[in-house]
Amino acid sequence: LETGDVIFVPTHESRVRIAGAVLRPAIYETKPGETLYDIIKAAGGFLPVAALERVKVDRVLPADARTTQTTAHVTIDVPLANGLVPPFRLEDGDVVHVDALTEAAEQYTVAITGMVQQPGNYPWHPGMTLRQLMTLARGPKIGVDLREAEIARLPSDRSKGQLAITQRVPLDSTYLFERDSAGNYLGPPGLSFPAHGTAAEVPLDAYDNVLIFKQPDFELQRMVTITGEVMYPGTYALTSKDERLIGIIQRAGGLTARAYPEGIRFIRPVESRGRININLPKAMKDHRVRDNVIMQPGDSVQIPEYQPSVRVTGAVNAPGSVLYQKGASLDYYISAGGGFAQLAQKGQTSVRYANGEVQTRKKWLFFSSNPQPGPGSEVYVPAKDPNAPHTDYVALVGAIAQVLASTLAIIAIAKP
Repeated sequence: LETGDVIFVPTHESRVRIAGAVLRPAIYETKPGETLYDIIKAAGGFLPVAALERVKVDRVLPADARTTQTTAHVTIDVPLANGLVPPFRLEDGDVVHVDALTEAAEQYTVAITGMVQQPGNYPWHPGMTLRQLMTLARGPKIGVDLREAEIARLPSDRSKGQLAITQRVPLDSTYLFERDSAGNYLGPPGLSFPAHGTAAEVPLDAYDNVLIFKQPDFELQRMVTITGEVMYPGTYALTSKDERLIGIIQRAGGLTARAYPEGIRFIRPVESRGRININLPKAMKDHRVRDNVIMQPGDSVQIPEYQPSVRVTGAVNAPGSVLYQKGASLDYYISAGGGFAQLAQKGQTSVRYANGEVQTRKKWLFFSSNPQPGPGSEVYVPAKDPNAPHTDYVALVGAIAQVLASTLAIIAIAKP
């Protein structure tokens, strides 16, 4: 082209728009005699997700075909024979719609739940069996009960409010897919299942819901940990659901000569229970007491070494450790730590015992209750915030005295 050239685009003879599951949906100019096959070919053909059963064509009726009793638009259903496009002739203004396959949620499906690797909804097809569905779900989990399964099926009669009809179907050991090269099952021991080939194939209907059961009381080992001053510290598997603390200590060889049983730290992570106060000496003397607790998965037991000292920290003049003296009071250890500092909050003094328990000094009017430190304890004296606002009691007393003096003067003047 050169400067000043004029390009002439002739008017179109007819145009057809194609939309939906084709490679290049657009508006195409058609020649006389072109068909539906030609326009789909020009659009690049069907996408893999195209529904190849039928195609819709929206058409505007010519003026001489319109009446007051009909609309100007009609929709023509064009069936496809085995996905082949028929020689359907197109007219100017036609709109071709190629539908896509429906989403999985809108198709016929079946569901499987319970003890399978990948529970969920799967597409259903005529002749589908439970074994095929189990294969799609990648087989059973460890602990599955393959004696039978339950199928919940849609009822044919809902007049009485029934939502589903349930039935139990037999299974057998062939549903255990994890096997070695010799065909032996790879997995933990458990219930014995029916032998190979004893269960018939189970056909499924659309929208069936299959439940694969778990073996009663089946679970992997429950583990607890015991550390510190026992003969054989480590992680132990509980032998039963009612095994207790003393049983675990006995399996760990008992306490060493350096153990301090009063300082036991028992932590239970189940439901975020945290630290639990345990009187271990009492439980060791009498296994029937409540301190001999039933162990739970994840429990942690720590038996500390005997520490014949008490640590004094916080707002004291000489923080440090003081040798434990049996029967000595809280004031004894504070005095050994140099006494209270100037900013000490004396009434908030606390004692953290070796087992993690904390007790705080209590005072009410003329009565007070002081916790008594034990071996391995820590005495903590909190300090006041020097920048926090505080009451000036000298100024307060002076103000009250001035108010009283003024009141007495007014009363004296008011007397006749």
